[in-house]
Amino acid sequence: MRNTWVAIAGTLGGLGVALGAFGAHGLKERLTPELLAVFEVGVRYHMYHAIAILAVALALKHAGDNAWFKRACWCWLAGVAIFSGSLYLLAVTDTRWLGAITPFGGVAFIAGWCCIAVEGLRRTNA
Repeated sequence: MRNTWVAIAGTLGGLGVALGAFGAHGLKERLTPELLAVFEVGVRYHMYHAIAILAVALALKHAGDNAWFKRACWCWLAGVAIFSGSLYLLAVTDTRWLGAITPFGGVAFIAGWCCIAVEGLRRTNA
């Protein structure tokens, strides 16, 4: 499964770069500065969590089959889809109700970081 997470991280990272370039070049003249900033926040958190998934996937090589690390990756993947995805859609469609979905992705990001914290505490107490 850790190789799958490396592949997912690579895919997310590449997609994040492509979306960032699309936002900077393809959307700059089409979106208001406010909506472009919304799109850029989506890209920023997308990339942060692609890198986090890669780091955890590489840590899995040393940690073995670690359930908390895997849960973190699943949470972050969901967070990218929900948080960043809703911001991308909000920016390009100006459909404001999508902003109500975004916090659920933020909760998924936080849950992933909590999984990392739990594993750190578990290892400290072991």
